[in-house]
Amino acid sequence: MKIRYYHDIDGPRWIGFLLAIIAAFILSNADPETQWIGWSVATVSCAMWIYFGIKDGDTPRALMEGMYLLLALRAIYNWLV
Repeated sequence: MKIRYYHDIDGPRWIGFLLAIIAAFILSNADPETQWIGWSVATVSCAMWIYFGIKDGDTPRALMEGMYLLLALRAIYNWLV
């Protein structure tokens, strides 16, 4: 699949990737006090990847990230309430 807009959003893709790594690092710490932060970072990363998937015309990737985004928002709610 050819990524048509890759040259326009190359930098933000790396930021989204780094945010995903940071989120995984925080979530794998297994500290209940900080997991909401990890899910919050994951939410931002997912939102970025949904945008990239829509921009590239990659609907399956955008839908997968959308599902993960909903689960991340649910996790944030569960930790804060």
